[in-house]
Amino acid sequence: MKNETSVQYFYILPFSGETRSKPFITAFFFLIYVVGVLINSSIITVICLEVQLHKPMYLFICNLSNVDIFYTSVTVPKFLHMLLSGNHIVSSAQCYTQLSFFVTVGGAEEILLFVMAYDRYFAICLPLHYHHIMSVRNCILITIWIWAVAFINSSMFLTFVLYMSSCHSNIIHQFFCDPKSLTQTTCSTTQMFNVVNGVETLVFAFIPLMGTVVSYVKILSDNFKMKTKESRKKSFSTCSSHVTVISIYYRAGLIGYLIPPYSDLLDSVFNIIYTTIVPMMNPIIYSLQNSNVQSALLVLLKGMDFIKIDSRNVHR
Repeated sequence: MKNETSVQYFYILPFSGETRSKPFITAFFFLIYVVGVLINSSIITVICLEVQLHKPMYLFICNLSNVDIFYTSVTVPKFLHMLLSGNHIVSSAQCYTQLSFFVTVGGAEEILLFVMAYDRYFAICLPLHYHHIMSVRNCILITIWIWAVAFINSSMFLTFVLYMSSCHSNIIHQFFCDPKSLTQTTCSTTQMFNVVNGVETLVFAFIPLMGTVVSYVKILSDNFKMKTKESRKKSFSTCSSHVTVISIYYRAGLIGYLIPPYSDLLDSVFNIIYTTIVPMMNPIIYSLQNSNVQSALLVLLKGMDFIKIDSRNVHR
């Protein structure tokens, strides 16, 4: 008879427990994490220091970089600790805490990407009302609202998870405690848990994605009505980076959750893509496709070189 009780701890065994490639895996995750944090921190620093970037679009880009730092920080450091210590056991409290923060950050990112799409809609389709709609006060309220909704949703989700019974296994074939992997440890509540996951996907993935698509359909429609080629080009350039980020994020995330539960390796690969690689790529995409961000980054780098040269002269 299977024991339907809540487990006290979980075993995190990603990549089917493969240990021969542990040095390579450790170096890979460490590099991805450090590079991601440094690049996102650079974007935040540039936007905060450069007065010309104190605009709604760049405020949301700054918030996206904050979310991306939290995204990787929720999962990667704990996994690196497991790889270096060899201890892959996590208590249920640690697992559920990680799950709570992961759901919070994931929800915040999905809402934020949706809000950024409508920011572009207001800027291109309603330019005369843009500064009124996207005032500093409204942007601050939107940011607070994004995090409040994400925390409330995470609390409700965690409350349900705590009532689950575990009877199948306490082994998680993933590099962190994510909702999909926990379904493999449950028994009588598996069906209900899948329903809750489905509702989460609908509210925080499908509906924002459809809203984003609708906003860009309207943007494209208005774009083709513009008289000059330069205006159309400028309109496309302000949207291209966001469309690229949206495409990569949702493709990796949705494919990862559509993969059958028995495909542990593929599941891990797509989780790595949208929880570590995508957060690292987002600021790169925005900096490569946004001339204002590029200019501000160059000014920051030149300023750092000047400080170094000046300090050398002082020592002489």
